[in-house]
Amino acid sequence: MQDINITVEGKVLSHVYAGERLAGVLPYIEKYPSVYVVSDENVGKAAQFLTQQENVVAMASLKATEEEKDISTVMAICQWLLDCGADRKALLLAIGGGITTDIAGFAASVYKRGIRFAYIPTTLLAQVDAAVGGKTGVNFQDYKNMIGVIRQPDFTFECAEVLETLPERDFRSGAAEMLKTFIIENKSDNYARAVRLLSARYTDGTELTELIAAAAAVKAGVVSRDQFENGERRKLNLGHTFAHAIEWAAHSGEKTTDGNSVTHGEAVAMGIVLAAQLSEKKGLCEKGLAARIEEDFLSCGLPTESPYPLETLAAAMGKDKKAEGNKIHFVLIKAIGDVVIEDIIPEEAIAQLIG
Repeated sequence: MQDINITVEGKVLSHVYAGERLAGVLPYIEKYPSVYVVSDENVGKAAQFLTQQENVVAMASLKATEEEKDISTVMAICQWLLDCGADRKALLLAIGGGITTDIAGFAASVYKRGIRFAYIPTTLLAQVDAAVGGKTGVNFQDYKNMIGVIRQPDFTFECAEVLETLPERDFRSGAAEMLKTFIIENKSDNYARAVRLLSARYTDGTELTELIAAAAAVKAGVVSRDQFENGERRKLNLGHTFAHAIEWAAHSGEKTTDGNSVTHGEAVAMGIVLAAQLSEKKGLCEKGLAARIEEDFLSCGLPTESPYPLETLAAAMGKDKKAEGNKIHFVLIKAIGDVVIEDIIPEEAIAQLIG
């Protein structure tokens, strides 16, 4: 078991425990006088072992969809906590993917001005990204995560066991966030390791666990140095400016070029390829890097072309929550393991990609 810490000024704010089986979480929740469990309705069976714990007071499930990821769901969780008598010493334990952890973390952050919370992420995407770093929030008027706070969970408990029944498409969506992390920081050539493992369609438990922990460690390190996204943490948004615009178009009913839906991870994969192409257009990286990343992603079963015309994305990017004035902090790629941030007007970025 690995204990990866998020620290600020020498103080540990959050732990990421990686490598145990699911039942290994029990010692970490025993110290809390009362625990309230919220789980994605699709993974409720995974939480049943907690019903025998004396300090688990109540359990509830939620529908973890983008449509339900709004302030009304947060208020419903707060009402449930109030009805169950949860006080300020309670722990809210969220079990599910990134939507579940985002909603529950936000609810815990505002209920009685903040109670403690923890996560058991059950998707690869949540394990390497969404459940690590303290970002919580919900959607607002079709815009992703527009309302939320940054507040660290007491801990995030990760194990490969919960991924064994994860649908293939959901697993590949998480693979996009893992590859993104290693494009940002590539210690021990983890990017090549991840591409090799994922391309083979063989997710060896030991190596997968190592890569999940390595990705979580990269994010924990970045967050420790820049918890509130004033600088370095913006690098973690690699591909996300384009991705959120693609998701906005999807949820706004824009017609796709292929008629298919888009998951968050798939949108991130497309966004990273667009960021690589923009990086080449701006002369920041060697020619051919975008083609290499696209080839790697395709080999891992990820889509790489936006289902919407690029012109459609510009308007959505202007309303991105990361926009400052008429510019956005675009994350661009100089090389695998080396990214930079540039402030660019969305329309200019699109024009460069098209030109």
